[in-house]
Amino acid sequence: MRVLGIETSCDDTGVAIYDDQLGLLAHALYSQIETHKEYGGVVPELAARDHIRKVIPLVDTVLKQAGCDVGSIETVAYTKGPGLAGALLAGSAVAKGLAFAWGVPAVGIHHMEGHMLAPMLEEDAPEFPFVALLVSGGHTLLAEVRGIGEYTILGQTLDDAVGEAFDKTAKILGLGYPGGPAVAKAALNGEAGRFRFPRPMLDRPGMDFSYSGLKTFALTTVQKTHAEAGELNDQAIADIALAFQDAAVEALVVKCKRALDATNAERLVVAGGVGANLHLREQLKIMTEKVRAELYFPRIEFCTDNGAMIAYAGAKRAHQQDDGLDFQVKPRWSLEDLPPV
Repeated sequence: MRVLGIETSCDDTGVAIYDDQLGLLAHALYSQIETHKEYGGVVPELAARDHIRKVIPLVDTVLKQAGCDVGSIETVAYTKGPGLAGALLAGSAVAKGLAFAWGVPAVGIHHMEGHMLAPMLEEDAPEFPFVALLVSGGHTLLAEVRGIGEYTILGQTLDDAVGEAFDKTAKILGLGYPGGPAVAKAALNGEAGRFRFPRPMLDRPGMDFSYSGLKTFALTTVQKTHAEAGELNDQAIADIALAFQDAAVEALVVKCKRALDATNAERLVVAGGVGANLHLREQLKIMTEKVRAELYFPRIEFCTDNGAMIAYAGAKRAHQQDDGLDFQVKPRWSLEDLPPV
């Protein structure tokens, strides 16, 4: 089974070709960071327009990279949701058009399932069952994964996603967009102990998350520091970035340990853009070694949105799914609604 995967859920246009016998043949990505940077966040209409401009050229690119013609493509997989409605519709329209022209099925893929299966593209792929931590600008959740399509949500954010909190804190600190890498870079020069942020929801049982209060605490800390010192210098910015990152990461690590304990799982999979954060990786490594669990990440380039994860998920679902030619997408879509494979 050879699958063309198209990802357009937010601000990255990803296209890839996956072969279930040969593995990943080619992948290409166009990032819209420069488009959205001046606005400090993603502008949905601009994102949709950029996807329309970039998808077909990227399809041509991966076909050339893979050295295959359109006749060898047996399925077109695309991100059906969740995500920005306009961006999803752009990818869906192109995917359905290509599927119709090539006479092959079109398979709509759940964006978070794609992320969760991204580590399967690595040589050292995890075995089922495992606990998955999905952390990005739009999602923060823990799930028990017994197999493809066999998911139980253990906990999720009650307000802001952790990636969104990183973005907003970066904006408060004047660090630019995207916020995750900017805050992590500033934190490298931070002085530990100058500021201490609250650890949201760690004083109660359960595996849900909350990050809106942490973002607000960053704002009030900046305002107080500015009022006391008369300015917010580079060292203060670094110290606040470090304190925020420590709090955000600790909440994730503690909840991951709770999930491993609750499910008796021996493997933890981490996916999504925030999974590229080195401090998070270090702290999760320390925690999993203590509880003797195995830790898995996709390669850095597959932490963020990409076509490879969609192509892989499409290859797993192609034999039982064909979405036809309608352009219906699902901006909101629970993982638990997916059928097992």
